[in-house]
Amino acid sequence: MELKLGKLPPDVLEKYLLGMTGAKSRDLVVSPSLGVDFGVVRHGNAQLIVSSDPVTGVKERVGWYAVNVSANDIATSGNRPQFLQSIILLPERASVRDVARISSEMDRTASSLGITIVGGHTELTPGLRRPIVITTAFAFASSYVTAADAKEGDAILITKTAGIEGTAICASDSPALEGRVDPDVITRAKRYFRKLSVVDEAAAAYATGAVHAMHDCTEGGVLGAVYEMSRASKLGFELQESSIPIATETAAVCSALKLDPLRLISSGTLLVSVEAGREREVIRAIVKAGSRATVIGRFRKGRRSLVHRDGSVEHIVDAPTDELWKLVGKQGM
Repeated sequence: MELKLGKLPPDVLEKYLLGMTGAKSRDLVVSPSLGVDFGVVRHGNAQLIVSSDPVTGVKERVGWYAVNVSANDIATSGNRPQFLQSIILLPERASVRDVARISSEMDRTASSLGITIVGGHTELTPGLRRPIVITTAFAFASSYVTAADAKEGDAILITKTAGIEGTAICASDSPALEGRVDPDVITRAKRYFRKLSVVDEAAAAYATGAVHAMHDCTEGGVLGAVYEMSRASKLGFELQESSIPIATETAAVCSALKLDPLRLISSGTLLVSVEAGREREVIRAIVKAGSRATVIGRFRKGRRSLVHRDGSVEHIVDAPTDELWKLVGKQGM
């Protein structure tokens, strides 16, 4: 079986990775599973929530990304991240300035989120074209939700808009946009880096007590996140394409590069499964936290469906491949 860029196929993960967990432990409460981005370990009367993530597809603001992606995964449990470790792998030609840039970005970002960096490892690594930063975030919590806890009939909410992270990456790293998208639009799109965190909105949503599950819309975008959550929760879904908010900047970038914004990596967009009838309560809490939220569909039994604007229905049978990988191959991003 030939593997493609991006996440491994679900069947490969299930067969070769998810069951390979070493020694058994009764303290492992949430074990590795599809669509669930953190593990939970019993620690006395509390739970230790742990998540790791790599940053591999960006050239700029690597330290900012590295902290935020792991922090976001912890936040989908309903808890704020507290501690972080990092592994920084640098190309052989990296300079002291490169080290200082990444470490200072991580320091500022962690400080802004209330996270303490407790250690890690840094080295020059043969064969790399760009830095790779891997982070592991931790939190101690008394309660949590996972992406596998959505219920039939739950409303599906997303915060902000679709394709946030991909919009920022494309605007920063794709020369193909020059002359095809208004320079002011590109400038605004680059600022989408500032939207990357979901920590505040996730904590606010969870505090309502109306949230059954949450998931960060990373690789595969909004559609990929809904697919992963539905699979983890053993449910189907119906999404309304017309209800999914797409920002002007995202629409312009995706149109110029022929990308689907619903399948474009979207860290910064939080997927929330909400008890039916309590949608407005959760939306108000998210707005109070400084973000926005929109109902885009519902979880149900049966098929996983996307209702397009023209009324046609697309059945989602596999995890979508992220649109960003098209550009990595074509443009060497």
